[in-house]
Amino acid sequence: MTFTFEEVRTRRGLREFIGLTRRLHGGDARFVPPLRQQIRGWYRGEVPGVRLYVLRDAAGRVVARTTLHTDAAFDAKIGRPVQLFGLTEFTDDERAARALFDAIRAAGAQAGRAAAFGPVSLLPNQSGGVITSGFSERGFIDSAWNPAYYPRAYEAYGFARRFESDTWICPVTADPDAVFGFDDARVAAEDLAVHRGSRRRFREQLPMLREMLNASFAGLGYYTEISAEQLERATDGLSHLIDESLLLYLTKAGRPIAFVLCVPDISEFVAGVHGDLGPRNQVRLLLARSRYRRDAVLIVKGTVPDEQGRGYMRLLSRELLRNLRAGGYRTLRSTFVERTNPGPAAQYAAMGGRPLHGYTFYEMEIR
Repeated sequence: MTFTFEEVRTRRGLREFIGLTRRLHGGDARFVPPLRQQIRGWYRGEVPGVRLYVLRDAAGRVVARTTLHTDAAFDAKIGRPVQLFGLTEFTDDERAARALFDAIRAAGAQAGRAAAFGPVSLLPNQSGGVITSGFSERGFIDSAWNPAYYPRAYEAYGFARRFESDTWICPVTADPDAVFGFDDARVAAEDLAVHRGSRRRFREQLPMLREMLNASFAGLGYYTEISAEQLERATDGLSHLIDESLLLYLTKAGRPIAFVLCVPDISEFVAGVHGDLGPRNQVRLLLARSRYRRDAVLIVKGTVPDEQGRGYMRLLSRELLRNLRAGGYRTLRSTFVERTNPGPAAQYAAMGGRPLHGYTFYEMEIR
């Protein structure tokens, strides 16, 4: 069968790009689509260098999609130039998957890239990935869900797994003091203070959170420093949804040293509106936000390097668990935790949690 790989240059093409996931997964409550506003922004060129592509079969029907871009900071992190791809979806047809992967590799070869890496949107520490197990479990915001044929297709083509991880799900019924014991005498002795986030002052708090985020994750193989502009885009529209009791940070003698960011799980709403969080649906969500205080998603947490290993994340985790219980939440889901980073996984296990999805990114040599 003949396939055509083409860049999205028209509004019709954009509608087909967005609409593919509805055709593939639209009736499946496990799939949480990416936000349409993000995709449209990339189409309009709001993030330079990101291009949208579709793959058409001989009848002109879209059977796969992807984005292509590069990132100099990620190249430096892993030590070679890579062709990044993201928002990658395809039908359960080996020929379509192979044609899509052929096109990604060809684009990388033409650009002089050493390898193809993805799916990422736009970097591994932002969003992307493929789940490799737990297919019966629903996905959630800021994480991936895909059918079982996705990893089979990648690996049949020759892609290798990179940064294997797990997402987690935890009940919030455990006793916070029993799970996350911390000597409260240290609070005064070390001049520690736990602070809550603020919806009103969220934008003012972003620079502080970004500084801790970049410092905390600098040593992880997949992580590249996030800029102020990238963080601003990633959190756009988030402030009015924040539960202030779930955004916590710790200061020591006034210096911010650790943080944890959780948000109410609005996955059901996002899936119900097919990823459209435009102004009208934002108002609907705001009016119905009390419905989405049953489950929470831990987006990210970290401690600055020179304060790691001193139990400070246990203190924040204790306060978070107390607040989850007080807020009536039932479960906490976590975005992916790399298997070479056992600390967070141990804390989730202590809460009675379990791995939810196996998770990976894929890489393939181009040369």
